[in-house]
Amino acid sequence: MLVDALGRPLRFIVTAGQVGDITQAPALLQGQTGDAVLADKAYDSNALRETIKSMGAEAVIPSNRSRKIIIPHDEATYKDRNRIERCFNRMKHFRRFATRYDRRAIHFQGFVYLLAAMIWMR
Repeated sequence: MLVDALGRPLRFIVTAGQVGDITQAPALLQGQTGDAVLADKAYDSNALRETIKSMGAEAVIPSNRSRKIIIPHDEATYKDRNRIERCFNRMKHFRRFATRYDRRAIHFQGFVYLLAAMIWMR
């Protein structure tokens, strides 16, 4: 999921549970603009950093432990990354989202659109 600076959902892609999130990051960022992209250690890859750089944004991503040369990040800016966590927590107030009762991805995706609209209305 991609959120704006206020923690409101902009884009999301529903994937299978075993798929890593980083595989969808370039698709989520396509066509977006901004000064910085904040993400956690799971998104630390050279390819994603290049995608963010091509957008003209700063990658605020802590380095993964396996990285031989640590890439520094702005820790003050990184503190704002909790906004995506807040967005997920707002969505998890709805049992249908938190437990993912829907058998089909299209039904779950439709409910996520509804939740996103409700969050934007706040």
